[in-house]
Amino acid sequence: MDKEALRDIARKKRVFAYAEEIGNIAKACRYFGISPETFCDWSKRYATRGDAGLVNSKPCPQNPKLRVPQAIEAKILYLRRKYHFGPARIAWSLERYFDMKASTSGVYQVLVRNGMNVLPKGKRTRAVKSFKRHEKRVPGRRVQIDVKFLTFHKGGRKIRRYQFTAIDDATRAGVLRVYDRHTQANAIDLVDHVRRTSPFRIHTVQIDNGHEYQAKFHWHCEDLGMTHVYIKPRSPHLNGKVERSHKTDAEEFSQLVGYVDDIDIRSKLKEWESYYNCHRPHAALKGKAPFEVLRERLLSGPGKV
Repeated sequence: MDKEALRDIARKKRVFAYAEEIGNIAKACRYFGISPETFCDWSKRYATRGDAGLVNSKPCPQNPKLRVPQAIEAKILYLRRKYHFGPARIAWSLERYFDMKASTSGVYQVLVRNGMNVLPKGKRTRAVKSFKRHEKRVPGRRVQIDVKFLTFHKGGRKIRRYQFTAIDDATRAGVLRVYDRHTQANAIDLVDHVRRTSPFRIHTVQIDNGHEYQAKFHWHCEDLGMTHVYIKPRSPHLNGKVERSHKTDAEEFSQLVGYVDDIDIRSKLKEWESYYNCHRPHAALKGKAPFEVLRERLLSGPGKV
């Protein structure tokens, strides 16, 4: 029996015990907020079937034909157990990676039926939020840049590295680089790398007020024909897309990998960047990957985006 069934049995037995203790069924029913008819029904079912008779029955029989096929259910439970995805992300992943279709509500019913609709204590859910952030329509119109501090441990030593990230406002496409120092030279190197690898012209670079984005960085962007703007102090939400990407990086990449050396971590980060851009379903893009949206925007032409 599941936990809900055991709670049903315990509650009804408390009613029986209280009625026997005070010797008045009507008063016991008033105390627990049930009718005498319900008490009699419980008593009859308990007398004939024991504890099983005290379990609440469903209002209508289940129809196995309405359930998702067993193969799809197995994949749903695998994605939930392995990646802690929410119903919407599970539905997207089924269609993208396994060529299987299931509605979000169907996925949720599978999770409920298997007692996996609530994640284990201490695990973060990855439910899809319903709100929509403001975004640019043209790729490269605005690129948000920020730094994420990475801490690794090796041989009892704490190792600090710095992940510089650039996220395109329109498509959420990202460029990630990891450095051993937090300097303007590395910020400039990131901008040069983004400019070389991006299939679109970068119009504006948006950053916070960190020391790595001061005079040298500013004039380098201006020399490349990019507008360089700062967000308001103490307002990280204005760089919300790159901040959110850093949260995803932490949950799905950095906390899951170990540090061997800088060459290894850069190789792993490159693999993660490729997966994030080309394969990972993005909630803000309705289940599409950033490069899929980028391709659509570029093919639609500047007059249609």
